[in-house]
Amino acid sequence: MATVEMQEKYAELALRVGVNLQKGQALLINAPLEGVDFTKLVVKKAYELGAKNVHINWTDDDLTLWKYRYAPDEVIGSYPEWSVKLHDEFAEDGAAVLQIRATNPDLLKNIDPSRIAMANKAAGEALLNFRKYTMNSRIPWSIIAIPSKAWARKIFPDQSPEEAVESLWAVILKIVRVDREDPIAAWEEHNATLRKARDVLNEKNYKKLIFKAPGTDLELELPEGHIWAGGSDIAETGVTFNPNIPTEEVFTLPHKYGVNGTVSSTKPLNYGGSLIDNFQLAFKDGKVVDFSAEIGEETLRHLLDSDEGARRLGEVALVPHESPVSQSGLIFYNTLFDENASCHIALGKAYPTNLEGGAEMTDEQLDKHGVNDSLVHVDFMIGSEKLDIDGVKQDGTVEPVFRNGTWALDVKGE
Repeated sequence: MATVEMQEKYAELALRVGVNLQKGQALLINAPLEGVDFTKLVVKKAYELGAKNVHINWTDDDLTLWKYRYAPDEVIGSYPEWSVKLHDEFAEDGAAVLQIRATNPDLLKNIDPSRIAMANKAAGEALLNFRKYTMNSRIPWSIIAIPSKAWARKIFPDQSPEEAVESLWAVILKIVRVDREDPIAAWEEHNATLRKARDVLNEKNYKKLIFKAPGTDLELELPEGHIWAGGSDIAETGVTFNPNIPTEEVFTLPHKYGVNGTVSSTKPLNYGGSLIDNFQLAFKDGKVVDFSAEIGEETLRHLLDSDEGARRLGEVALVPHESPVSQSGLIFYNTLFDENASCHIALGKAYPTNLEGGAEMTDEQLDKHGVNDSLVHVDFMIGSEKLDIDGVKQDGTVEPVFRNGTWALDVKGE
């Protein structure tokens, strides 16, 4: 059972390991009303740790659904200026940002995908300045998840809503290591493991990665000066933080013009409350030139048409099949969890911090180095126990990186 004590440990983990909240720092939280009790624990702990101000942007599934269903297009296609100013003011003040998510994967399944795309584009354009603070690691930020009844029932359909929520709490707390005697120490150890993996890959400095699995035959060029990251990151202020809890990945950026071949999804993608499943993309010179999906093809089309960069890749991430998320045996219908069960790639914007000196480059300089730009950044899962990955070195020699969904390289330094 997710006791108050366990939830308090999770709240502390989010603040000390997730955003690494500092004394005198402001905290901006996005949270669902259904998670009000847990969010209150986070706020109380934040003030105890010395936060100078905590602001919460509340969301509610019913209110969101009604807005999409009934509001006119001019409202759906706009984003409030007061919210833009609020986000920018907190970012410029060096605040920490914590996202608490309790996704309902089916919330918008009956909403016209064009309205969802319209809203996503409006938010992306409006929050462009704010996103520069997060994607360039100027401020610490983190995403965590808590159960909602709708999400829990999606994963455990044979249980009552109350039982499903308890089951999901148990799974989440185990995956994020809150069930350990000292979760913070466990995360320090885990981050050290991910650092070793990214150090090995940075030393290898591959020119290209080749992915092969059923339905996938994909070549990804890596730009000169690419950097593998994963686990903890360091903000401009020198504060170490974990953008995602959980995280099991090491990741970098592909060259925006250097992706060729086909790739097939291995898990459902929950995009803005709509599911896309069993889909395939074909790339030529970095751009998606063909696509299909058994479920959500129209939603996928709107995603790809978000802007020019939405048809190109911004991330490639390696996750061994034996990750704790994968070993749970569950499909979460939630990218935060499913991406940490599987190797994945992302359509849209790349993290400039994945390129040497990228955080200080202009948009034009980033483009010259092959760094993709877009209003969107959407991860989707391509890994399985059948995935093989080869790395092509700078001299053209090829070596195995993954075999049968797990590391073929020694990334543990053993």
